[in-house]
Amino acid sequence: MAGVDEVEVVVAHRDCATLRVGDVFLKVDGDQARSDVEVEAMAMVPIPTPEVLWRKPPVLALAAVPGTALGRLGEPSTASAAAWAAAGAAVRMLHDAPLPPWPGRSVDEIAAHLDGECEWLIANGVLPADLVTRNREIAEAALRPWTPVFTHGDLQITHVFVDGDKVTGVIDWTEASQGDAMNDLASLTLGHEEHLADVVAGYGADAVDLDVIRAWWSLRSLRASRWLIEHGFDPNTPGCEFDVLRSQM
Repeated sequence: MAGVDEVEVVVAHRDCATLRVGDVFLKVDGDQARSDVEVEAMAMVPIPTPEVLWRKPPVLALAAVPGTALGRLGEPSTASAAAWAAAGAAVRMLHDAPLPPWPGRSVDEIAAHLDGECEWLIANGVLPADLVTRNREIAEAALRPWTPVFTHGDLQITHVFVDGDKVTGVIDWTEASQGDAMNDLASLTLGHEEHLADVVAGYGADAVDLDVIRAWWSLRSLRASRWLIEHGFDPNTPGCEFDVLRSQM
């Protein structure tokens, strides 16, 4: 049909799907609670987010944000050190914002889920037991009491857009909640340790615990691996979750 933009499947799995039509992203999600969180969180945060164009459950239409993603897991980032520092500064603004009214997962819930994922990885021969066990030990440092902040909850680098040295938008807020600040910083730098210093410079070294960030690298990689495998992604791709676990050894 003339005048109709090509439809691009950005991501699609059993939980949800995101399509791009021109400059509009259509998020299809049968779990309306996730969409509720996304819309409410974007309205609350003090950093750039996509404009909500319309919402007709189960579809949420969002305007594309300008710029390009900070990078991709498993690939070198072409963004400047200043752009990474700007991302760190944006995360600090988020963490300094008033808390959202809904809580996140407790330490006990995270630990129980982590232990279940470790058992699955070993029982199914996905990773060597010593690799899983060592990373579980490292992850323990993240499982401590924290002062909750407004967290994005899934702040991977593909969710942060920059134009030059400026952050132009942060997308995908379905996991936003009260949570641990170091989790967001770990998500942002997962697989890109070479830019950790840049992010810390923008965020403020006074509020950063590098050991806990590294613990979250192990924790996030262990917790995510089964989900990635079951949804058609490969955590063993060079530079991705399995490599992060190996690098922690």
